[in-house]
Amino acid sequence: MNKRKVLIITYYWPPAGGPGVQRWLKFVKYLQDFNIEPVVYIPENPHYPLVDDSLVTEVPNTLTIVKHPIKEPYKFAGLFSKKTAKTISKGIISEDRKQGFIEKLLLYVRGNFFIPDARRSWVKPSVAFLSDYIKKEAIETIITTGPPHSMHLIGLELQKRLGVKWIADFRDPWTTIGYHKQLKLTAASKAKHKALEKQVLNAADQLIVTSFTTKKEFQLLTHKPIEVITNGYDKETVAAFTMDSKFTMSHIGSLLSKRNPEVLWQVLGDLMTENESFPKDFQLNFIGFVSEEVLASIAKYQLSNYINNIGYVSHNEAIAFQRKSQILLLVEIDSEETQCIIPGKLFEYMVSNRPIIAIGPIHSDVEKIIKETNTGKYFTYDDYDALKTSILEHYLAYKNKALQVYPVGLQKYSRKSLTQALSKLL
Repeated sequence: MNKRKVLIITYYWPPAGGPGVQRWLKFVKYLQDFNIEPVVYIPENPHYPLVDDSLVTEVPNTLTIVKHPIKEPYKFAGLFSKKTAKTISKGIISEDRKQGFIEKLLLYVRGNFFIPDARRSWVKPSVAFLSDYIKKEAIETIITTGPPHSMHLIGLELQKRLGVKWIADFRDPWTTIGYHKQLKLTAASKAKHKALEKQVLNAADQLIVTSFTTKKEFQLLTHKPIEVITNGYDKETVAAFTMDSKFTMSHIGSLLSKRNPEVLWQVLGDLMTENESFPKDFQLNFIGFVSEEVLASIAKYQLSNYINNIGYVSHNEAIAFQRKSQILLLVEIDSEETQCIIPGKLFEYMVSNRPIIAIGPIHSDVEKIIKETNTGKYFTYDDYDALKTSILEHYLAYKNKALQVYPVGLQKYSRKSLTQALSKLL
């Protein structure tokens, strides 16, 4: 039986680093097991703020990859300030009171002159190029994945021109994502974003979202079918390792200024003074970017000497840190907009066989998954007593060499199971 060809339109692809690339890299890995032949369309010369060359080895040798040039504005932005342009491209935005004139200007330009995002100039040339390619290859189904949401505008135009089946995959929401408030959007720009979002949601034949909250949000805007397919975990080969001898609490990924759980730093500071052995055993590992605001907050509780600030590492190295740490820390911004955010690392945490301590907003989708899989504990930003009790319990279990986790029902979050769910929509 001939395999059905599906064209996947994405901006992020190896050697891009970070969580955005891994979702479709893993789907592509398993789609052929379900009689589907993926073809991936990517930019020829992208500006990736993070690079992880180790992910290149995961791209299947048999995969057809189609590339087309893209023009991006970051070189222009760099004429004003290379450092500021680079940090904004990574999604790192200073607090309003700490923003200088250049950062405010670049955010205003980014928000109001590049709608929906800085890759908008790729839409027209991609539509022209892919129109011929889709006809030539007899492709009947296309998938766009965003952000950047410009990818969905490519899908919108191709559907209009060719009548192909179009599936729009939202790794994050569009207009309700937290950073939209920081882009200094005018009323007209906000309205344009809303209009484009509504157009995409009501034109696509099928919508895929990564969280239950986003599905509810989109159901208010469209009657098109919406499927929740979360991110997940894959089988990872990790070199032999030894568990950390210290009572390590490790956070993988960025800790931006608003992702700052002061309640945790307060709990840890108090445990330092109340428990004689705790300071000798404790270590806080940061694997990824940590903002100066977070580091200053930690210093306020005399914890600076207990930090092991590793910085950004490859995906394989991050997995190794997860497996050998005593506790894994997951932190999300405390806001209504982040209830829907389910970080991809959560699923890797879940199969690391280490207890998770997650801190975030009330009614979070993360809380639902952690509870149903019995992989850790979830706390809000004001849960001082419960958080302190839990960390102390973990510490005593560590001292007794009995710190364990007993997960249940993880299989449905495996990348292959999730790809099977995707295949049923194609």
